Amino acid sequence: MIFAAKLSEVPNFGKNVVTVNGLELVLINIKGEIFACENECPHQGSPMQAGIVKDGHLSCPRHGYRFNLKTGSCLDNPDFTLKVFTAKVEGDDIMVEIG
Repeated sequence: MIFAAKLSEVPNFGKNVVTVNGLELVLINIKGEIFACENECPHQGSPMQAGIVKDGHLSCPRHGYRFNLKTGSCLDNPDFTLKVFTAKVEGDDIMVEIG
């Protein structure tokens, strides 16, 4: 696992964009559980950092496609899958597993 950010950089119910090993990721904090996903919608490349998080899903700000934060699957169009990465908190460090 690779260091991505400090937990204090991703507030509760907040998001932060980081670059890890050349990949731009969105880190999302939901009640202390951290999710990590690519910052580009697989549909048309819209930045996911501007999306809305609700009920365990991140919505694309351009067309509203909803992606499951755990699996990356799209509720609205099964042809698209958002890349998600395993993330965990170690002390105040957010670690992600890339590749």
